[in-house]
Amino acid sequence: MNILVTGANGQLGNEMRIVSKGSSDRYIFTDVEELDITSYEAVSKCVKDNKVEVIVNCAAYTNVDKAEDDEATAELINAQAVENLAKACKENNATLIHISTDYVFGGNEGNTPRTEDEPVNPTGAYGRTKLHGEQAIQKVGCNYVIIRTAWLYSEFGNNFVKTMRKLTSERDSLKVVFDQVGTPTYALDLAKVIMIIIGELKTSNSKLQTSNSKLQTSNSIYHFSNEGVISWYDFAKEICELSGNSCDIQPCHSDEFPSKVKRPSYSVLDKTKIKNKLNITIPHWKESLKNCINNL
Repeated sequence: MNILVTGANGQLGNEMRIVSKGSSDRYIFTDVEELDITSYEAVSKCVKDNKVEVIVNCAAYTNVDKAEDDEATAELINAQAVENLAKACKENNATLIHISTDYVFGGNEGNTPRTEDEPVNPTGAYGRTKLHGEQAIQKVGCNYVIIRTAWLYSEFGNNFVKTMRKLTSERDSLKVVFDQVGTPTYALDLAKVIMIIIGELKTSNSKLQTSNSKLQTSNSIYHFSNEGVISWYDFAKEICELSGNSCDIQPCHSDEFPSKVKRPSYSVLDKTKIKNKLNITIPHWKESLKNCINNL
């Protein structure tokens, strides 16, 4: 199969480079320098010229705070560019694997893990634009798999794990919010699941409807993160300890760090659907964090 990976220099894109090594498939890794996904003409030409059968879209505008001041750019990358990819997939009978976010549930209350069919309720520009991306895919009507994830981190790029490792090595004390609860996602684990999905697409000849594939229903949304439930405070404590640092980390309320963005207070994703569909066991967040820090 010919597989196009966009946003290949980001956290997930770099992990896709790692997990696809040795694959018999042809992977085409692109970032903004190689392919401007905000240009439909560029996307269409790339997909046709390379006879692309699957697009894995790892590209996104992920700066949650900056999105509040520049929603137009966030919309361009998180929605319009996604529509371009979807249209190219539709025209070439390819499948789009798109990465979305728990922020589509930003305003939902309660402490029950979010299922795929729960009503969405984004509260900020980032969540809105990511939801618009999901809606654009569905409107275009291409073959797709949307994976919502949360609290993504890896050895690559900027993320909470790398920031906490740095801060706890430099400071004697630190405050981290304890009233926002969720589950981290090691990008390497997500990349491995994407590889499983690609394998299922190969089994079904790039169509999700055949009985040979575990993914028997096309055009589906799935949730994926690691297992377990923690606050950012708990996560920071574990990062500090595993990194061998001795910083005194204290819990604090979110309102001690004023922000333009209302972040989800509870954004645990229910992974039952993807676990049952793919017959997979998802690692606990502590196990995956250890693996990431060892790799760092």
